[in-house]
Amino acid sequence: MIEIRLTNDGEAIQMKRPIASTVLLFACWILQNGLGVAAPPQEQRLRVAEEGTGAAATTKTGTTDGASGERLVGNRRPLYRIRKSDVLEVRFTFATDFDQTISVRPDGFVTLRGLEEQYVEGMTVPELRNAICAAYAPMLHDPEVTVAVKDFDKPYFIAMGEVARPGKYELRSDATVTEALAIAGGLTRQARHSQVVLFRHISDDRVEAKLLNIKQMMNSRNLTEDVHLQPGDLLFIPQNRISKVRQFLPASSLSTYINPTQF
Repeated sequence: MIEIRLTNDGEAIQMKRPIASTVLLFACWILQNGLGVAAPPQEQRLRVAEEGTGAAATTKTGTTDGASGERLVGNRRPLYRIRKSDVLEVRFTFATDFDQTISVRPDGFVTLRGLEEQYVEGMTVPELRNAICAAYAPMLHDPEVTVAVKDFDKPYFIAMGEVARPGKYELRSDATVTEALAIAGGLTRQARHSQVVLFRHISDDRVEAKLLNIKQMMNSRNLTEDVHLQPGDLLFIPQNRISKVRQFLPASSLSTYINPTQF
C-alpha cells in the first residue's frame, strides 16, 4: 500500500479537501515512477560497512545528507544517490582482475563479478564503495575500491498545474522551489500561491507532500522554506477559487456579477 503524508513546517497536518483530491489525482503519477515495484528483501541488499571502515567520506544509510527518508525542511544539499540506468566504474587498487563496469538495471540491481545480484539503488557513492569492500572481504584481503559514476540519466523535476509552461525539466543540483517555478515560466494569474504542493518520494512505498506558501515566503523574504529540489520531485500549483468558479460561468454572466452597475 502506498502511503502519502502531507506536512507543513515538518509536522503532519490534516488534508484540506482540495489537497486531498490533488493527492488522489497524483496516485497515477506515483505508480508510474516506480512505486508499484516492491523493494527487495533486506537480505538481498548490499550491506553497508560499519562506520569507520573504508573512506572517511562514508555516509551512513538513513542519516542526513540526502537520505531517502529526509524530511522536506531546510536547505541541506543532498549527496547524489545511485539510480536506475546509472553506469558505474568499479576499480580495485590491488586486484585489477576484479575491475568492472556495471549498469544499474530497472529493478535497482547490479551484477558484480563473483557475487550474487545486489541491490544498490538509493546508495551514495561512498556507501556503495564501503558495501563493495565488505562484500568482497571474504575473497580479497583488505580490498581497496574506488567507485565512479560514469554515466547517468539527467535528474529532472516536474511542474504541473498553474505554471506558464507545465512539463518536465532538467534539475540543477542547487535548484530551489522558487527557481524551479521560474524555470517553468512562473505562476499564472489563476494560481493559488499559498498552497503549492511539493511531492517527493521518501521510500519505495511512501511519498511525502509538503504545502508551501510561496506568497508568504516572498512577502516576508523568508526563504528558509525554499527547499532544494531532489530528482523526481513534482510541484503542483492548484487554481484559486475564483478561477474554479469562472469555469462554470459564461463570460457575460460573470461580468454582470462582478460589475452589475454597468447595466
